[in-house]
Parts: sequence; structure tokens; C-alpha cells
Amino acid sequence: MAQPSLPYYSLNRFLKSHFGEPVKKIPVDAGLGCPNRDGTKGKGGCIYCDPLGSGTGLSLKGLSVEEQVKLFLKKFEGSKRFKKFLIYFQSFCNTYAPVKKLKELYDVVKIDPRIVGLCIGTRPDCVDEEVVKLLKSYQEKGYFLWVELGLQSKHDTTLNLINRGHTFADFLKGYTLLKKAGIPVVVHIIYGLPGETKEMMLETARALADLRVDGVKFHALYVVKGTKMASLYLSGKYKPLELEEYVELVAKSLTLLPPETVIHRLCSEASADQILAPLWVTKKMEVVNKIQDFMRKNQLYQGLHFK
Repeated sequence: MAQPSLPYYSLNRFLKSHFGEPVKKIPVDAGLGCPNRDGTKGKGGCIYCDPLGSGTGLSLKGLSVEEQVKLFLKKFEGSKRFKKFLIYFQSFCNTYAPVKKLKELYDVVKIDPRIVGLCIGTRPDCVDEEVVKLLKSYQEKGYFLWVELGLQSKHDTTLNLINRGHTFADFLKGYTLLKKAGIPVVVHIIYGLPGETKEMMLETARALADLRVDGVKFHALYVVKGTKMASLYLSGKYKPLELEEYVELVAKSLTLLPPETVIHRLCSEASADQILAPLWVTKKMEVVNKIQDFMRKNQLYQGLHFK
């Protein structure tokens, strides 16, 4: 599935193949919480997590999901390139609410005919049968759907160390519920977590290969100011991955994954005023280009070592 121009199966290629044209994701912030912050599973969240969360932060500014979507669509009025859109529920855990509330949020897909589907980011331990049934109902109505699960690592020792609040077994339970319902799953993993060797990181990639996951998002761990990770870094107890190490790890991981697994992201990105290290994550496209160059130079491609 890796196209001639790229040594891996990119998200852009998948979307063009599925829809017949480019599709744009609309990131929204639903203002939902996380069981690892409110005391249900833990407090303070993961040790690397930005207290403000990922994504746009527009919920904190008082904008509803519908208002966020309308603002985004307005920017693309008359666009010759993008005529179809996916709503991406990005910040925190977007299945962590009563099903009635979730339906109210997800129904934003109905406000404009250009919206063709939903992308739901969440934790694996925030997926149950009621949530799956609700998600499936949108798929049955003809909307495109995928769910993004944050695994980060397959190693329970790591998950415990980073205060993740779930185990690999919890991930498998949520993943299996979704897959049994025929819902595609994209899995997030992080390289450079404290205590992990390079072989441990590759073992996580192999675990995803064994599951034949629908998609993967690779992230490089970066140290956000004011977090517990920042304390570890400043005290000399944590050393981030060097750029060259990360490039080689992702390249090798891609060779382990099935050719049909869609690669949604090769590297995370952060602004220089937000983080302490490593500063190379502030230049995402440079990292992406280095991964591509490394693979071409070493004649590597996605699926090369998939068994």
C-alpha cells in the first residue's frame, strides 16, 4: 500500500482513495474530561500531559462544538480543494460522558452536508458497549467513522510509571469491543517514554502489527513546562530521545506494520514556548522528511518485515 512517492501508506492517500478527493479534518474541543484527572482513575493525568489538554482549547473560550465547526467551515467556503470534512473530537476523552450527552455532541455531523464523518479520540478504558452502540449508529447512517485510542505503550510497567491509569489488557478490551462492531481503530503510541529501551518501543509496534490495527499515530515524547515530566527532566532523571534515534525507531516500526495500516502521523509537534525538550519536535516537517529520507536511503518500506 506504500505509494511510490512515500515508503508508507499515508493518511492523505487513504482519504483520497476512500472518498475520491481530498478531505479536511475539523478539530473540535468538546470540553470533556478524563478519568485520570477527576479522581475516577487518578488525579493530575499522565506525567507528561499538558494541564490544558491537546487541541484547540476553544471550549475554554466558551465556544460550543457547533460554533467551532461553523467557524472552521466558514474558512473553507468556496474552497476548490476541500469540499468534504471530518469532525475530529480531539481534546481529552471524547467518550467520557453519558451517552445522551455524547449523542448531542456527535450530532454536529448533521449540521452541514459537507460533513461526511466522525473521528473520536479517547482512552481505551472509556469504551463500553453503550458507547460502541452509539458510535455504530453513525456508521449505519452512512457516516465515515474511526476511533482513536491512546495506548502509548504495550508495557504495563511503563503505563504505571507514567500514571496512565489503564493496562494493556484494558486497551485490548476496548479495542476488541470496537473491532467486533466493525469500527476502525487508530492507535496512538509514544516513543521516548521514561524507562523504555528501544527494543521495548519496537515491541509495542510489533503488538500493533499482530493486531493488524487500522491506523497508527506515532508521537515523540516532549517535556511540557510545569508537568511531572519537567521535574524529571530538570533533575537529570530523564533524557529525551535524540532526533536520529527517533527517526530510526519510527522507520524500523513502519517496516514491522502491515502494508494496509494507515499511518496517520509520524511525529508529534509542539511550540518552542510550550516545552523544555527535545526542541526538534518544534520542526515537525523536518522530522517527517528525515524519516522518509532514512527509509529511502536504507531501502526500507512499510510492511518489509511484517510477518
